[in-house]
Amino acid sequence: MRSRFAPSPTGEAHPGTLLAALLVWLDARKAGGAALLRLEDLDTTRVKAAWSEQMLDALAWLGLDWDETIVQSGRKAAHEAALDQLAAAGRLYPCTCSRADRAGGRRAPDGGWAYENTCRDKPLPAGGWRAVDDNLRAHLDDSRVELVDDGGLDVSQTPAHDMGDPILRRRDGVIAYQLAVVVDDAAAGITHVVRGRDIAPSTATQVMLQRLLGVPTPHYRHHFLLLEHSKGEKLAKLHGSIPFGELRARHAGDELCGLLAHAADLVDEARPCTPRELVATFDWARVRNDDLVATFDRERGLVVQRQS
Repeated sequence: MRSRFAPSPTGEAHPGTLLAALLVWLDARKAGGAALLRLEDLDTTRVKAAWSEQMLDALAWLGLDWDETIVQSGRKAAHEAALDQLAAAGRLYPCTCSRADRAGGRRAPDGGWAYENTCRDKPLPAGGWRAVDDNLRAHLDDSRVELVDDGGLDVSQTPAHDMGDPILRRRDGVIAYQLAVVVDDAAAGITHVVRGRDIAPSTATQVMLQRLLGVPTPHYRHHFLLLEHSKGEKLAKLHGSIPFGELRARHAGDELCGLLAHAADLVDEARPCTPRELVATFDWARVRNDDLVATFDRERGLVVQRQS
């Protein structure tokens, strides 16, 4: 078994980040497998080196160790080789459509606007995909992917229709998530992918890309999320409202580990503990399925509760 935690350092680590890391780590350690850390730092418009460094610090502070650390920005050659392979198979095309062009159309499973594969008939220029100044998309098969993850979540789709052909390289030259994650998982020999339920709508697209590239499909599991109230009092995925700096100032690492373990129903009470102390009793059958709401109180620290 080889698993990975793959955060994007686009801001400070937060409780949702640390929860996801803890679940990946416990799953791998209980199975006697390898747990890899991959810093997905390709989006140069959003990532910062300081946030990558803080991510490493935060994970170590929580008590997590990794068998290997991979920095995604160092894998440019592998990503470009995958584009060469797809181009040779006639699977790449340039796309001039913008997000505004899709707005008001058909909703995709992830809540965004589905792409209608408008530019599918456009050929690559004489110089190949490297000469494309616009977005670069993959022409997926129009077949259905039938897949139920290891937690029983049905992630089946016809991704070419439900989501639309994915962007593989953005017009600014950045390799897109869908391609990078497939290439890097395959190169690292990842057998099990554990990640938040918000990523589930991307799974079928990634399976389709795996098939086009001739690489194995790992086992998938999508776990519950920590949510926060947006300004409109709607619940959204927890991101930057409870930064690591505040967590560390209020909690010790073992204390926060205990809070996260209790939130996940891995322990009966929120008491300080280390990740290693949780390995022996870790069982996905104990992990809750419903999402939780996280807030931060200056006196109490992290507060996690059921959705109201």
